[in-house]
Amino acid sequence: MSLRLSDYDYALPEELIAQRPLPRRDDARMMVLHRASQQIEHRRFAELKSFLAPGDLLVLNNTRVMNARRFTSDGAIELFFLERVGERRWRCLVKPGRKMRVGAMAQLTDNTAHVEEICDDGSRIVSLDRELDLEVGGAVPLPPYMRRAAETEDQERYQTVFAQVPGAVAAPTAGLHFTPEILATLPHTFVTLHVGTGTFASVKSENITEHQMHEEQFTISPEAAVAINEAQRVVAIGTTSVRVLESAMRENGTLVAQEGSTRIFIHPPQQVQHVDLLLTNFHLPSSTLLMLVSAFAGREFVLRAYAEAIRERYRFYSYGDCMLIL
Repeated sequence: MSLRLSDYDYALPEELIAQRPLPRRDDARMMVLHRASQQIEHRRFAELKSFLAPGDLLVLNNTRVMNARRFTSDGAIELFFLERVGERRWRCLVKPGRKMRVGAMAQLTDNTAHVEEICDDGSRIVSLDRELDLEVGGAVPLPPYMRRAAETEDQERYQTVFAQVPGAVAAPTAGLHFTPEILATLPHTFVTLHVGTGTFASVKSENITEHQMHEEQFTISPEAAVAINEAQRVVAIGTTSVRVLESAMRENGTLVAQEGSTRIFIHPPQQVQHVDLLLTNFHLPSSTLLMLVSAFAGREFVLRAYAEAIRERYRFYSYGDCMLIL
């Protein structure tokens, strides 16, 4: 057990950061971690069903990534729309900041943004001449470690096939491997957690308990609550599903339908209480996501698996391969 940030670091060759998706969603490799025996297997995502048992239930996050990145008509300023804060008012990240001081105006293709306020974190509150539709126009906001602009292919591939509820600015990446055909063969239900930019925020405190988590909104439907309560084993698809379940579950281990927000930070020596299996992608060094996975499977075991993944040339991060933890 460690609360030191440096104990969650690892060295990743840059060429292992997946810059583009594989030809097929289900082509990914899948490292399988057996917690009981501390053994590691190398399989394919298409074999996921062979590790499931009767009564298992997959819990997937059906948030939809918004086309949140916009540019001014002259291309000089980028606005990254993070969240709606009122009627025709949004919180945005802007680049370059020096051109977007209070009172500045930015002309978009079909709208005009006016800077009302600069927040403590450097983001801006902007008002718009007309309501913004983030399903139309704009670009999908690829993570910063994909060192390229979004392309036409990303509009489809940086979105799960079951994405339904707009509100995220980053994809729940473990879900990207599923095809409609694979999903149709597996018992599953959906929860919603809108992934924010905080998912990429670095931890700056050497004592990780001092880190302040970002807030994310979640929803659990009545149908999902019933299905999860009746499951023999809960198979969380991605860390976002884990965060919903661990935030919303009652002390007696039951779930009720609800809407809420969470700032939950799961790290060793805490234990994940309400998830039995976890499918997840490979995460950034020293990230809160790596710490969550370490709480589920043990830091030493997880870092040993990451070292093996690097030796075996697995693909890392959003468009990369995945890990199934049993």
